[in-house]
Amino acid sequence: MSDPTPVIDDLREESEELDRLVAGLDTEQWALRTPAAGWTLAHQIAHLAWTDRSALLAVTDPDGFRALVEKALAAPRTFVDEGAEEYARSAPAELLARWREGRAALEKALREAPAGARFPWYGPPMSAASMATARLMETWAHGQDVADTIGVTRPPGDRLRHVAWLGVRTRDFAYGTHGLTPPTDPFRVELVGPGGEVWAYGPEDAPQRVTGPALDFCLLVTQRAHRADLALTADGPDADRWLDIAQAFAGPPGGGRPSKEGTR
Repeated sequence: MSDPTPVIDDLREESEELDRLVAGLDTEQWALRTPAAGWTLAHQIAHLAWTDRSALLAVTDPDGFRALVEKALAAPRTFVDEGAEEYARSAPAELLARWREGRAALEKALREAPAGARFPWYGPPMSAASMATARLMETWAHGQDVADTIGVTRPPGDRLRHVAWLGVRTRDFAYGTHGLTPPTDPFRVELVGPGGEVWAYGPEDAPQRVTGPALDFCLLVTQRAHRADLALTADGPDADRWLDIAQAFAGPPGGGRPSKEGTR
């Protein structure tokens, strides 16, 4: 049973880093269009606030969360956007306060969750550590959209390890969302971390392999960059197929981002 404290701590730091990026923006900047089609900076933070509320319900009120799932099943391709749209109508100061309050409440709930507890989610049930990892992944990914929009370069850090781990763990989920049967055997994934260290997953002798920079892998599995623009290598047809469909987030397949160099 893994201790969720380290990843909850990292989730807090990831959120605070993004908070510092948006806290000083003026009203016009909150309305800037981001790389996500149809979403402004306000939508990015609104989505995080809305999803934190969903996660808090999952941890503290499973029945209330199941009601959300029913709404999601009724409108699987629009439900998330509708939530972001609702929250984004708030004034920037109100939206920022809402996000701060919600993520603090979720952090408290995750820290106080009973050891071994599992919570319902839009996919399989999640532990406190897994829930915090998923929230960190989303915060990092939407933070990337914010940074790209306002022209800020964020140095990659060790917190990327959580995003990379989730990207590897969701391999079979990605196949399933595309109606494909996942490969039977595990892949070997070797990623070069920000400090030059290697993050390795899967058997060393696996014939299907993915290698490259950890940052590029995280951008791929969160669909923040097109595969053609990333320095990732796939050895084997199954691994190659995975890099075309990978997603670390729940829900239907995302549309991804266009290549800077044009489609492959």
